[in-house]
Amino acid sequence: MQVVLEKRPKSPIIIEGFPGFGLIGTITTEFLIKHLDAQLIGYIRMEEVPPVVPVHQGKAIEPVGVFYAAKENIVIVHALTSVQGFEWELAKDILQMAKDLKAKEIISLEGVGSNNSSAEGLDSRTFYVGNNKKLKMIKNIQPLREGIIMGVTGALMLHKDFPITCIFAETHSALPDSRASANIIRILDEVLNLKIDFKPLLDKAEEFEENIKQLLTKAKKATDTHQQKTQNYFG
Repeated sequence: MQVVLEKRPKSPIIIEGFPGFGLIGTITTEFLIKHLDAQLIGYIRMEEVPPVVPVHQGKAIEPVGVFYAAKENIVIVHALTSVQGFEWELAKDILQMAKDLKAKEIISLEGVGSNNSSAEGLDSRTFYVGNNKKLKMIKNIQPLREGIIMGVTGALMLHKDFPITCIFAETHSALPDSRASANIIRILDEVLNLKIDFKPLLDKAEEFEENIKQLLTKAKKATDTHQQKTQNYFG
């Protein structure tokens, strides 16, 4: 596993989002890439997993791409494939990339399950874990007092030698939830002064969710087929 970068931005903020509950991380980073006009500058190559490459609108998409929004000096790690079983290694590589680039901070984006059925869309809650001072001043987000952080974000949060903040959006389903992602966009806009509008994510929520879902489904089917062929070959 290795990080390959064609450009090396100086002192950026790094935002990472991996497929998780509600696909919050993947949806939010996808939206940021498009609306900040972020350009692909690298990738994280995982030779330990089957070589599955999603194709969208005639273009091959990096399963774990690294994008750069130059105007905002933000590096975005965007994943369209399952990384289960390799969370520790990915966290280690992202952390090393952050140190090499002398990044100011890593911001992780996640979904958190909720039983509060009355809170939907922009009425759902957002939470954070970390010491970002600006987050503490925003009314629409609160510290996460109780919960379990898993995946790449969980592995990152255990590193105490680097500033890492996690932002959670409350969601009610494991299905793609663009409306919950819009809440995170709204928070990021306030914290980082991005000057982007979260409303397009609400207006085209179903379309956006379906595109993400199709890409992830195709990637999973291809991975399952590859694993089945490997088992048949050796079995």
